Amino acid sequence: MLSGVKPTGRPHIGNYFGAMRQFVELQNDYRTHIMLADLHALTTVKDAKQLKRDTLDLAIDYLAIGLDPNKVTLFKQSDVPEHSELAWIFDCITTMPYLMRAHAYKDAEAKNKELDAGTFTYPMLMAADILLYDTDVVPVGKDQQQHVEYARDTAEKFNRLFGETFKLPKAMILEAVETVPGLDGQKMSKSYGNTIPLFAEDAEIKKLMMSIVTDSASGRPENVYQIHKLFKPVAELDKLYAEKAGKYQALKEALIEDAIAFITPLRERRATIAAKPDEVITILTNGAGEAREQAKLKMTAIRQAVGLDL
Repeated sequence: MLSGVKPTGRPHIGNYFGAMRQFVELQNDYRTHIMLADLHALTTVKDAKQLKRDTLDLAIDYLAIGLDPNKVTLFKQSDVPEHSELAWIFDCITTMPYLMRAHAYKDAEAKNKELDAGTFTYPMLMAADILLYDTDVVPVGKDQQQHVEYARDTAEKFNRLFGETFKLPKAMILEAVETVPGLDGQKMSKSYGNTIPLFAEDAEIKKLMMSIVTDSASGRPENVYQIHKLFKPVAELDKLYAEKAGKYQALKEALIEDAIAFITPLRERRATIAAKPDEVITILTNGAGEAREQAKLKMTAIRQAVGLDL
């Protein structure tokens, strides 16, 4: 299994319940690679200090939620140069019209954004990320399924041109990715400014939870309920909301209590790990060594296939 995570600031509870938690659960079932996608981040981040900080913070975040470096290969994408080499090979067998079908390209074009070449060709770097490790499954949300389809198409085309070289990975759809609601009832997203940080302090949790937009069309504050059920079993929750029907402040206060009880140990664990950054860097260095060893073997076969070896 492989997943790539772009370092783009503080994770929120939507990230956790939508994907991060599943990665922790799946580490017991698969040989797992979790890649910090710092090369992909270069399409949007143009500040070296910010990228370094966000990448280290992301590694700390994943260790704090329970990723075990003894079970998971956690590494920085840029520490394995074979990703970029394979992406270039894929660029050379991929047409521009095919890349123009990518959702990110279409979205940027619709918004009249001036695209850099990295954004245009990023599906090929993502295909390289996935195919380099003979990946069987890639956990994604429905809105990201196209990434895996591009990887499969690229693998099939390469195999047709140069001989059987790549496995065809499958998408593992994480249904919850699209359903975690934000403070305003829309999908929780940094771009909407409606998030609840995963490692928030108590005061921030209280302030944000009290600002949740209340929608009582169904007889209960639906937005509050949908967020609350992330932290409490539905059976207990339904009883609570029936007992306190119409008492929106009391329900928000109950949500705050449950959210703080959930987030506090995560936040404390994160603080402990963050206090030892050298240990985190060592984990990433070791992970990169493991990943590169595997990537080098794969690239040897790929170079032979395309004729780069003499």
